[in-house]
Amino acid sequence: MLNIRNKFYCILNKHHKAVLLIIDILIAVFSYLTPYIVTGYHPVKIMLFREQFFMFTSIYIGTFILMGVYKYMWRYAGIEAIYRCLKASAAGNLLFFIIAETFDVPVRYYVYPLAFIVSSFCTTTIRIIYRAIIIIKNRKNYCAHAKTNVMIIGVGHATALLLNELEYDNPNCYLVKCIIDDDKSKKGRGLHNVPVVGDTGIIEEIVKKYNIEIIIISIPSIDEENKKRILNICSKTSCKLKILPEICSLIPCEDLKNIAEKVRDVQIEDLLGRLPVKLDCTMTKNYLKNKTVLVTGGGGSIGSELCRQIASYNPNKLIILDIYENNAYAIQQELLRTYGHSLNLEVEIASVRDKNKLDRIFAENNIDLVFHAAAHKHVPLMEHNPEEAVKNNIMGTYNTVYMADKYKVEKFVLISTDKAVNPTSFMGATKRVCEMIVQSYDKCSSTDFVAVRFGNVLGSNGSVVPLFIQQLKEGGPITVTHEEVTRYFMTIVEAVQLVMKAASIAKGGEIFVLDMGEPVKIKDMAYNLIKLSGFVPNEDIKVVFTGLRPGEKLVEELLISERKEQEKTCIDKIFIEKPAEFNEVQFYEALMNLEKAAQDEDKETVVNLVEKIVPTYRRNV
Repeated sequence: MLNIRNKFYCILNKHHKAVLLIIDILIAVFSYLTPYIVTGYHPVKIMLFREQFFMFTSIYIGTFILMGVYKYMWRYAGIEAIYRCLKASAAGNLLFFIIAETFDVPVRYYVYPLAFIVSSFCTTTIRIIYRAIIIIKNRKNYCAHAKTNVMIIGVGHATALLLNELEYDNPNCYLVKCIIDDDKSKKGRGLHNVPVVGDTGIIEEIVKKYNIEIIIISIPSIDEENKKRILNICSKTSCKLKILPEICSLIPCEDLKNIAEKVRDVQIEDLLGRLPVKLDCTMTKNYLKNKTVLVTGGGGSIGSELCRQIASYNPNKLIILDIYENNAYAIQQELLRTYGHSLNLEVEIASVRDKNKLDRIFAENNIDLVFHAAAHKHVPLMEHNPEEAVKNNIMGTYNTVYMADKYKVEKFVLISTDKAVNPTSFMGATKRVCEMIVQSYDKCSSTDFVAVRFGNVLGSNGSVVPLFIQQLKEGGPITVTHEEVTRYFMTIVEAVQLVMKAASIAKGGEIFVLDMGEPVKIKDMAYNLIKLSGFVPNEDIKVVFTGLRPGEKLVEELLISERKEQEKTCIDKIFIEKPAEFNEVQFYEALMNLEKAAQDEDKETVVNLVEKIVPTYRRNV
């Protein structure tokens, strides 16, 4: 019996269009014959009208085909699909009436309304039954085992779509017990037979009442402030948190069956507690259009995002320079897939340490704009290899700046870091030296040299967030350097927007700084990630404090000036750090000595010289 049922389901699924077509033919025949049967016609007498019901059936089925009824996926059918079926049924009956009256086909007057009623009722009913069979079959397949109790936050189109899919495709065996929404007028009502039980203020109470295991936030348009508020409430429960992304990523309609797959785990950036910085890109677009742009370190996390955004602004030519061929190849292939031959793209495998190679690249290309993202960035590694930080960060920047000045590049933008402010790490100190090179060259060059400074970039190479997520997947422990360590955070998109904007508004000599809101405690990020993944900190997943690593400090800063003097720009949330004065003659003498010490692998001299060049550098070892 079970095999027969499975074969029946298989035929329905594999040949559903043919099955519906055959059923509709039978319905059409039945619909036309019904009026005669109801009025008491003898079967033999009914056969006299066989040409008429053949004509009716042909017109009826032809209309269904022309109106695309069989193209619709009835397993996902809703009100719109039923409405389309009714329209096709009405059109078929009307067309039959027009043809019959035009060509004087002898049809009894009561046939038209009765045939319409019977055909409409039968065609829609059979589809509802078909959809119910599929849903029941899938429920049995997917939910034969224990169910996972789920709460959804938000009543809207996204939630309706999600519930609709879970009715027929529920591999995770989610059992949606209730919905939460802050609109009090919706309380007591329901969606797909799931009740709306209250607002976000009673989340903890409802979790206990319904034994909820997973909470899905299904408000794609939610702002960051409310998202953080809801996540903070949910973090007090033991539930695992998931988020449904923006609904625009879930269309076109034919892909709606994948909506449940779009539900993602909560990510650390959801808890930053500030609105993402969004800048008007019109000025940037106009500035970059038809420019030849060089991005050093173009395969890295920041460099590759720079390349993506630059490519979208229709440059004359984009040159990607990177010493690591795998990264360079990856971004090259991505851009070629996106833009094809419409983007004039060139990839140079080279190091910014190689002055001769840089000279050739600048000489062969009339470069208008340079984004200098190439650098060693890992703090502990550079503490152990200070001479390499000098060769790559300082001398690499000097080489690139020199070429930009020599070949009269329009603008040069240095990617800097908040670690350059009162640095305790050698990496941060080298980036401060890079800022000094840029500011000194700006005074005597026709090129506009600027720097852009920002904090930690979420998701970038070496970021703490991917490390936390990987440690969580491995079952812990999650390692935090210190209970009180705090950092400024921003997304890669925000960072690149700032860099691009700096290029368009820079006049030369500025260090641009982004207002990044309040710094975030790394410990809080770790605890929130654990709780929002459905675990209990230090019970399910341990949090271990390992101590500050060489070069690290508790609190990062964004400004050097003790009085925090900032100059506002025409762009909200972007400020300019006022340049610190220094003796440029002594600076370049020290720079020459520094280069020699680095080439001689004299680490102690290297560190001592950087301490003299950067008076605010205080070693933390």
